Amino acid sequence: MHLSRTFTKEMSDNLNQAVEKPNVTPPASYTYKMDEVQNRIKEILNKHNNGIWISKLPHFYKELYKEELNQGILQQFEHWPHICTVEKPCSGGQDLLLYPAKRKQLSRSELNAEKVPPSPLPAPKQIPPLKGCPAVMPGDFKEKVAELLAKYSSGLWASALPKAFEDMYKVKLPEDALKTLASLSDVCTVDYISGNPQKAILYAKLPLPTDKVPKDAGQAHGNCDIKSMVEQEYLQIEENVARSADTFVEHVAVPPLIIPTEASPSVLVVELSNTNEVVIRYVGKDYSAAQELMEDEMKEYYSKNSKVTPVQTVQVGQLLAVNAEEDAWLRAQIISTEENKIKVCYVDYGFSENVEKSKAYKLNPKFCSLSFQATKCKLAGLEVLSDDPDLVKVVESLTCGKIFAVEILEKADIPLVVLYDTSGEDDININATCLKAICDKSLEVHLQVDAMYTNVRVTNICSDGTLYCQVPCKGLNKLNDLLHKIEDYFHCKHMTSEYFVSLPFCGKICLFHCKGKWLRVEITNVHSSRALDVQFLDSGTVTSVKVSELREIPPRFLQEMIAIPPQAIKCCLADLPQSIGMWTPDAVLWLRDSVLNCSDCSIKVTKVDETRGIAHIYLFTPKNFPDPHRSINRQITNADLWKHQKDVFLSAVSSGAGSPNSKSANTPILGNTGENLRKSLTDVLKKSVVDHTSSFSVEELPPPLHLSKPGEHMDVYVPVACHPGYFVIQPWQEIHKLEVLMEEMILYYSVSEERHIAVEKDQVYAAKVENKWHRVLLKGILTNGLVSVYELDYGKHELVNIRKVQPLVDMFRKLPFQAVTAQLAGVKCSQWSEEASMVFRNHVEKKPLVALVQTVIENANPWDRKVVVYLVDTSLPDTDIWIHDFMSEYLVELSKVN
Repeated sequence: MHLSRTFTKEMSDNLNQAVEKPNVTPPASYTYKMDEVQNRIKEILNKHNNGIWISKLPHFYKELYKEELNQGILQQFEHWPHICTVEKPCSGGQDLLLYPAKRKQLSRSELNAEKVPPSPLPAPKQIPPLKGCPAVMPGDFKEKVAELLAKYSSGLWASALPKAFEDMYKVKLPEDALKTLASLSDVCTVDYISGNPQKAILYAKLPLPTDKVPKDAGQAHGNCDIKSMVEQEYLQIEENVARSADTFVEHVAVPPLIIPTEASPSVLVVELSNTNEVVIRYVGKDYSAAQELMEDEMKEYYSKNSKVTPVQTVQVGQLLAVNAEEDAWLRAQIISTEENKIKVCYVDYGFSENVEKSKAYKLNPKFCSLSFQATKCKLAGLEVLSDDPDLVKVVESLTCGKIFAVEILEKADIPLVVLYDTSGEDDININATCLKAICDKSLEVHLQVDAMYTNVRVTNICSDGTLYCQVPCKGLNKLNDLLHKIEDYFHCKHMTSEYFVSLPFCGKICLFHCKGKWLRVEITNVHSSRALDVQFLDSGTVTSVKVSELREIPPRFLQEMIAIPPQAIKCCLADLPQSIGMWTPDAVLWLRDSVLNCSDCSIKVTKVDETRGIAHIYLFTPKNFPDPHRSINRQITNADLWKHQKDVFLSAVSSGAGSPNSKSANTPILGNTGENLRKSLTDVLKKSVVDHTSSFSVEELPPPLHLSKPGEHMDVYVPVACHPGYFVIQPWQEIHKLEVLMEEMILYYSVSEERHIAVEKDQVYAAKVENKWHRVLLKGILTNGLVSVYELDYGKHELVNIRKVQPLVDMFRKLPFQAVTAQLAGVKCSQWSEEASMVFRNHVEKKPLVALVQTVIENANPWDRKVVVYLVDTSLPDTDIWIHDFMSEYLVELSKVN
């Protein structure tokens, strides 16, 4: 089942990416830049000074650079002493430890300090070169900095120095101090973390050995050997930090949590106190999986390091590593302290508990690189009742401890979201479900079996014979009163922009003006920023409307309005003969003509199916009540209404599937519905069942799509990719026009009158695929009521119900069909394996690329045109990736493996 969510088109995640033009020259082989990989390895190791397991390196590499690390590289590290040091742990095992290359040099120099003087080490890449002697700071200032840093054994961020300095000495740090960090090198060690000179950690200076104290301080300051000594001191401090299990990270910054960029990330709901602050955790490789890796490393570090001891002194806000249940090691932050216990919040899980001090350890800085995983979100549509205890209880029971797909409507510190339960056959909108669960139960209609109800109004009849009725009740009366008040409110108060719907989402309840009055609607599907599907809550009608036609419910009426449950009751006619089977168009039209919008019908309930939410009824018009032999149920069994005509179907689908129906069937916008339908039926019966006028000649097709000439390039989007021998491209410049056309088709066909057509192969139609109308070529007619169609704008093959096929009107025949089949130039392979096809798909499908045209193969039918092109990925800032080179190298590597 498809998601009925506010998701954009398949390519929407990529539409805003700028397509850069490559240098259109004959492609050169795409070579693997080993020097770039080595530099990246250096950067990773510099961030993990305490070492990193070689098995963890590919994960960090991909996380930082969004590329896979070639597994063959892992075998080369022992031959790269200038890049890294490989060490086999004494505990045994296959895994190896990697350290920065300079660590090895340090250990040797330390071991042979008495025999061999330390050789000067090159300055780290991140440290800016010193030009001449730095400006000298006042001596008392430097002494105070040295005294301050002595209190921070694990170092202090340079950015935190001004506040710490002011807090300790009650004077401000000189303004230029952070701009000339190198001038502090005689009183502290400056560790540059990145290319940003101000992003550095300051460490207190260790006392130098007596044999290394320079005789002349001024001369030593200018001597290049000081660089070597400073570097050695820095490395010594680094080793001490690595070996110390008592590291304090009060001033180590933890990076903020970044909201996932994917359209529908998964989240685990942890807990909530109100619906505006729901504690969640993102589930995925860069989130929960990265956290698991970190916690495994924490367990390895704390459980096997004998030098690690519990904390002695603690303070509120301090970060800790806590030995929790089942021997798990978790990151935590202190909330409050007692004599032997501390209350902590587990920053990756979002809940709090009291723990013994003996289970709390100071957190090593290397476990601070991952963002805190527990975060908060706000549930859209529930804001007005966010603190309602009944609502909180319902949300808690439905969500806590479960994983959901999440649609992020607004990215903020606390993002606005809609949760979906995708575990079943149908996707469930949790926000809407919770809202309906707290409706005022006293206003619901509970039909009783064998009871008779009068003054019933039939508000909607679907193509499968399902009816929606309104039964007089307390809820309906209150709803009508409230809608009258809203009408008066809008009449007296000038309609301002605040009442326009600016952020539509599935499950949102708002107002739609129809036939002179306001009605409640619920958004069921958002097609684009202009068009969406809505269901009228109190009539059961489903249709498509423009976003600009919807209005927000005024805040003063909102809480009352959402407390009233939907007043449309779903029913079906009871005791119809089983031989009837599928409802025919004639039977549906007769039923609509007889009872639709009649306000004084009567019903007798024979059965209430709670699981399906439907009541089985006998339906009576006023003059036939209560004679069961003259009920609508008996009248409609007339055999003349049930003769199935070959290839003649209604385009509307069952409302039970939640799909929009036709205007004549469902939308209360039309007046004189019965008259229109009667006329439509008469017109159809006058025509032949096989209406050849529904076939269109080639001259009525859109003009062919303009394609670049051989040797020229064009910006394209790839909606479908099977393998290099067959994929589909769309011209990038035309995508906006296609989106507008798709929106107009949704609006047109959702409210147009039903057309009875005879479908033919190889003819062009409009067809509803999932929730959208497409221009299609009919490829085949199946015996089970399905037809095979080819989407002329997207290049996909689909099976749809023949009821969803309609004529393609002239207004939608102007824009050229946008899908063009293509083949990748520059590669030779007669048969593509599934593995190779998958690699190709991952690199091109649903991405904007640049195509260099090699050949254009013309054809009279626009859907049979074909192009042979080179594809170029220009998304990287410095390198253009030629896809055919990549695939050629992949085939070579694959042949070596095989």
